[in-house]
Amino acid sequence: MTQQFLKPLALAAAVALALTGCGKSEQAAAPAPAKPATAAAPASAATTAAAATPKSVFDVSELGPSSEACTDFNSFVNAKWVAANPIPSDYPMWGSFVQLYAKSLDDQHQLVEAAAKNADTAKAGSVQQKIGWLYKSGMDDAAIEKAGFDPIKPRLAAIDGLKNTADIVKYLDQTAAEGDGQVFGFGSGADFKDATNQIGYAVQGGLGLPTKDYYFKPQYKDLRAAYLAYIAKTLELTGVSEADAKKQADQVMKFETALAGASLAPTEMRNLDNQYHFVSVKDADKVTPHFSWEQFFKTQGVTIDKGFSLSQPKFFAEFDKLLTTAPASEWQAYLRFHTIDDASNALSKAFRDNRFAFYGKTLTGTPEQKARWKQVLAGVNSAMGMGLGELYVAKYFSPQAKQRAEQLVTNVRDALKNRIEHLAWMSDATKAKAIDKWNKFLPKIGYPDKGEWRDWSGLTISPDNWYANLQAAQKYNYQYDLSHIGKKTDRKEWGMTPQTVDAYYDPSTNTINFPAAILQPPFFYANGDDAINYGGIGAVIGHESSHGFDDQGSQFDGDGNRANWWTPQDKKQFDERTKALVEQFDGYSPIKGKPNLHVNGKLTLGENIADLGGLNIAYDALQTALKADPKEADAKIDGYTEDQRFFLNWARVWRGSVREKAAELSLNTDPHSPIAIRAIAAPSDMSAFAKAFQCKPGDAMVRSGDKQVKIW
Repeated sequence: MTQQFLKPLALAAAVALALTGCGKSEQAAAPAPAKPATAAAPASAATTAAAATPKSVFDVSELGPSSEACTDFNSFVNAKWVAANPIPSDYPMWGSFVQLYAKSLDDQHQLVEAAAKNADTAKAGSVQQKIGWLYKSGMDDAAIEKAGFDPIKPRLAAIDGLKNTADIVKYLDQTAAEGDGQVFGFGSGADFKDATNQIGYAVQGGLGLPTKDYYFKPQYKDLRAAYLAYIAKTLELTGVSEADAKKQADQVMKFETALAGASLAPTEMRNLDNQYHFVSVKDADKVTPHFSWEQFFKTQGVTIDKGFSLSQPKFFAEFDKLLTTAPASEWQAYLRFHTIDDASNALSKAFRDNRFAFYGKTLTGTPEQKARWKQVLAGVNSAMGMGLGELYVAKYFSPQAKQRAEQLVTNVRDALKNRIEHLAWMSDATKAKAIDKWNKFLPKIGYPDKGEWRDWSGLTISPDNWYANLQAAQKYNYQYDLSHIGKKTDRKEWGMTPQTVDAYYDPSTNTINFPAAILQPPFFYANGDDAINYGGIGAVIGHESSHGFDDQGSQFDGDGNRANWWTPQDKKQFDERTKALVEQFDGYSPIKGKPNLHVNGKLTLGENIADLGGLNIAYDALQTALKADPKEADAKIDGYTEDQRFFLNWARVWRGSVREKAAELSLNTDPHSPIAIRAIAAPSDMSAFAKAFQCKPGDAMVRSGDKQVKIW
């Protein structure tokens, strides 16, 4: 798929941790507006309830004491379930999102097993045959064990032969052309100044630890020692002596520390000024005089016309410096380690176990690797995810489900428009621009349209060589990505597979995207009452729509161009409100026993705006739906009103628990707030929540006065 370098804004963290909530990527508050926080949604929005007789789809026996609703809503809704459902040993977290992710894996497992069984007799060159052979080759443990690390010996030999800067540069060019870029990333994305055109983006990379802070801050000293040990063990697995492996590990750490010093932190990377720096090839060569971008592009097989984005110039200046100051032996150690590390999941068990011991156990606290079929399925998704998506949609997603989801999207989008039109703090001039952007939203539901699926005819897959298949797919996907450069942006192209449990907003195309896998319980029930559906998928739709107006999305117009469409006074108001939201989230300490570890309100700002806006918008849409069906509006189900059930399902969506190490890692790297915080934060800013559960000023779940954040 096309790699977008402006991270699309997703509902959850399609976490290496396990998947929590917003994807492609897969983001306040001053005095409250004079108008009510929940202006009525358009009267045209229709109810989505499918059953005449309300039927419960929410188990109220899982709820805690009613007194908790106003003190800790997450505990009220989720504590009993969390206590009864410990995290499985092969996951860093567990909850509603990850359960649905696991269901999607089971569904995909059936598909790839069937494809493998029938691959030899399937139509030659078909997606079914390629998926089948790909999966079959990954499950051939005997062949993989016999090969050991033979598949990467040619690459290691090439590294052994690097003697000088020219050799290193040529090697980097050539391996990048195979889709295996080292040190930095390169791919396509929409031009910030003309989103109709795709350009090249070169971005910082090259680190083995999560962020630059892990290389410098004292609290990560033990992790650095563990990483050094991992590097050494990785090298030893290919025959490097223990003493030499330790020496090379020190060289790798020295090299990466230099890169880290010039790298931007995750919060800095959210600054759009740090994501786009357009230069001509000639000017780029001035930043890296020892690395020819002209030759790099020639080797990649791409033509760069006016220029490309050298997105983080400081990083690339340091990269160029290392080409001349780091000895060839240091470069060799760095490239040797990362070649092995990058390939480990495709090699024999010893390599997979070694990698998991650091990235799984040490970093996230996960005690056990996933079953082999899950590991192989992850490789299949990485190699041919959209191809597998074709099989997934054909079996698991009906046209009727897509139609129902489209109606919900229409209703929630109408509610967003109505809120914009009734904002008390925004001028008519800025509202007109916001509505123009709203008018240009392109919703995409479930899967690509007919004719928009990817063509896999150019990819050759064999039934018996897992590593070679993955390498072939990596190169094929990289070249597919680069083929976009110099062409027009296709708004209909998807950046997330249908089997992914997530959703995303892409500011460069102004599209909101909802894959098939998220359009099922607990987000969406075909026969569920309106409250449950609007508190689930309705809030997801509102969340992604709100990304178009968060701190990043608000800097892009309806055509996907970065443009300032705000009056100065309105922008000041918006910034004051978002600052208040930053302060709200800075105050949360989500890890029990570690009160000094806080949510990073700036890193998570975009997602927090989307949660707050999305929940308000979905609530408005629910009120309009209930007006169209007064009988449903007045009914209670299992003793709870529709308003209460709306908030109950919102909290249930974020139900779950996270291992402590994974939680700490997430605080440092994830632009999404922790799930327990997401369950309570947005409701606490809504007067409608306090009214629904009869909470009073002073209750923990009630933020009032200048503490209550209202943006959209």
